[in-house]
Amino acid sequence: MTIIQLLTSVGRSWLARLIWGDSPRLVPVAYLRLATALALASALAFPAGVVAQKKPAHLDNVLRDKIEKSDRGPVRVIVRTVPGKHAQKAAEFEQRGHKQHGQFPLIDGVNLTVGADELEELANDPDVIGVSLDAPIAPDLTTATETGLRKTLALPNYDFGYSVGSGITVAVVDSGLATSTDLSSARLKAFRDFTGGNGAVTVSPTDGYGHGTHVASLIGGTGELSSSLQYQGLAPNVNFVGLRVLDSNGAGLTSSVIAAIEWAITNKAAYGIRIINLSLSHPIYEPAAQDPLVQAVEAAVRAGIVVVASAGNYGMNPETGQTGYAGIASPGNAPSAITVGSLDTKGTETRSDDTVASYSSRGPSWFDAYAKPDIVAPGHRLIGRSASSYSTLAQLLPEQRVYDKYWNRTYLRLSGSSMATAVVSGAVALMMARHDYYYPSAPDLTPNTVKAILQYTAIPLANVDTLTQGAGGLNAGAAVELAGGINTAASTGAYWANGGTYPYTTVAGVSYTWSRSYVWGPYVTTGSAILYNKSLWGLNIVWGDNIVWGDSRNIVWGDSRNIVWGDSRNIVWGDNIVWGDAYNIVWGDNIVWGDSRNIVWGDACNIVWGDSFVIWD
Repeated sequence: MTIIQLLTSVGRSWLARLIWGDSPRLVPVAYLRLATALALASALAFPAGVVAQKKPAHLDNVLRDKIEKSDRGPVRVIVRTVPGKHAQKAAEFEQRGHKQHGQFPLIDGVNLTVGADELEELANDPDVIGVSLDAPIAPDLTTATETGLRKTLALPNYDFGYSVGSGITVAVVDSGLATSTDLSSARLKAFRDFTGGNGAVTVSPTDGYGHGTHVASLIGGTGELSSSLQYQGLAPNVNFVGLRVLDSNGAGLTSSVIAAIEWAITNKAAYGIRIINLSLSHPIYEPAAQDPLVQAVEAAVRAGIVVVASAGNYGMNPETGQTGYAGIASPGNAPSAITVGSLDTKGTETRSDDTVASYSSRGPSWFDAYAKPDIVAPGHRLIGRSASSYSTLAQLLPEQRVYDKYWNRTYLRLSGSSMATAVVSGAVALMMARHDYYYPSAPDLTPNTVKAILQYTAIPLANVDTLTQGAGGLNAGAAVELAGGINTAASTGAYWANGGTYPYTTVAGVSYTWSRSYVWGPYVTTGSAILYNKSLWGLNIVWGDNIVWGDSRNIVWGDSRNIVWGDSRNIVWGDNIVWGDAYNIVWGDNIVWGDSRNIVWGDACNIVWGDSFVIWD
């Protein structure tokens, strides 16, 4: 098919929708779309400075770029082999002289350092299905009043009946975890350090950067040193496993995160790990099916662990203040992860003034066009425990340190989708504990069930599109109540919700209607599916798969609309959706992601906000 045929084809072609839309348009607008799409198609087919040539299909885009530029320097990569061959290939790679840093049986992966001039040969190995950059990982943190967190989430001040997180363990994959009065050593079941490149090393709990401790305290800090427990986390009885993957500067590698996830799966039963919190990310360099970090997340979900991941903080150009789409970061693009954006509650209990934080990443996900985030939660100017006065964040942000009831500055105020992710992890712990109390002998809530409950009970923000807010704002109180009524021992197809189904929540005297919707792949769909024990909620179903419910349109529950390539009711092409040369999305505030080019906002070689690849209506 020629480019023109592709552009002018009808039906479900996203380029056709891009040009013509779903409704009649004035000719000048259509031709503007056509010109833009032609530029896009040209860029996708022939990136700047490259004559059409075959590129190794098994390399991510950063590594392809190195080949194009004839880079010969060393590069650290994650190689995924065909199933069952990673150990054999690891030995072969070592014989070839490639430095080996470790193996990941979870994803049939090998971590190597190779010369950039050897990448093409490596990718063409018939036993290799993917070669990815061992990308630098960073926390999704931005610097920023107390928020009245529990009240705005429809939770009681200090307790929630039988649910305070008892018996649930959250693995915090982050910069570490420093124990304290708020985060007692008795609740820290294990601590492992992955930052040295030697796998899981048993060391004393530590957090030189301070991000992981803050995240953990939002999940389940007791708030004992705060006046009237005002800085208490959501699940103050939850247990923790600390898996350190970020150093004292907040830097780390994808391989360390994969190793930590693998360790969590292996030790799930030993420590009761039910949730993994990933308040960190790297830019998306390849489709989710080829991304080794995404595949590790999907493996954890298949093992029955709920993975909560940050959407990223790439929602706004910091220089112009312009909102942008397609800034979701990895592993937030994992279909089965609960991907969380940041909500700004304005420090009030009421939900009527809530907005999605400007920095919070919007969907769709790059390459795959998954509708993300799944949900948004309070993440702006949240107060949690500081690791110590000597931690890097405490030193860098003295103005964000907050006094406790003894007038010691033991707390820290931070903002970001990292914080929002922690809040959702705490809510999930409450949901699980509540369910376990009422149904102690029934199967655990599956990750898909938890995700569906969170979305079904969410409170949508008015006049905000789905690619910005997902299903809506976290409604923790309702989610906990509904989870407590789900009888997971019910037979398949049976009605299994025995309470908590009234679809309204009152916050600060105002009644809010639940979304009663689900964001599924590129679709948003409504209905009461979560009130029934459907096979959809099983561990063998990847969230977003094409599941047909008596309808030839691949619609999940009936009434559904495609929110990624949809019509004017949904995301509008005029809302500064970002396109590009297939991989160079611009990633924020002058952040260097292990790349000498220093990809920044406004770099005309890449995607720029407000450039010709942005489509206006």
